[in-house]
Amino acid sequence: MSLFGLGRNQRTFRPKKSAPSGSKGAQLRKHIDATLGSGNLREAVRLPPGEDFNEWLAVNTVDFFNQVNLLYGTLTEFCTPENCPTMSAGPKYEYRWADGVQIKKPIEVSAPKYVEYLMDWIEVQLDDESIFPQRLGTPFPPNFRDVVKTIFKRLFRVYAHIYHSHFQKIVSLKEEAHLNTCFKHFILFTCEFSLIEKKELAPLQDLIDSILLPY
Repeated sequence: MSLFGLGRNQRTFRPKKSAPSGSKGAQLRKHIDATLGSGNLREAVRLPPGEDFNEWLAVNTVDFFNQVNLLYGTLTEFCTPENCPTMSAGPKYEYRWADGVQIKKPIEVSAPKYVEYLMDWIEVQLDDESIFPQRLGTPFPPNFRDVVKTIFKRLFRVYAHIYHSHFQKIVSLKEEAHLNTCFKHFILFTCEFSLIEKKELAPLQDLIDSILLPY
């Protein structure tokens, strides 16, 4: 059995989110599963012909949230306030938390606390039907893409922290191939729709360049 699924800290790991049955999102998810199954990640990220751009963003945002959640969930016994007192990606990059509502001024927190704040914040966005409408035909808000871009920017920081601080642990768990595939899918989608500014990608730029080179 894969170690993804064992030893998760239940406080940090969250139940998998999914589109409601019969919704447009469920149809798009079947398309994602089919194209991912073919092994062609470039094809898997493209907007299917005739589909709504915002619907495609919404379904994939939920999927990438679930992926990062699952990946980080395997590391909670290693990513502790003692081992990771700041949310960092190597010595040059440190992230502080603010959500603009409850915490308006960025604060320095440990990596696990940052991820906890982040996952809570994303869940609030995903559960807000004025931002992520569940019913077919309900319009998305004018700022929807900006919300998605913020979610992706912050999910990237979790990947950056995992690669810089916990990659050897991932290797020892024999899960580096899974991590790399998830990150490759995330980056190809991000670049397909220009969701993260280049300067934000700097902590993993060499890895990203190696992913994008064949394309």
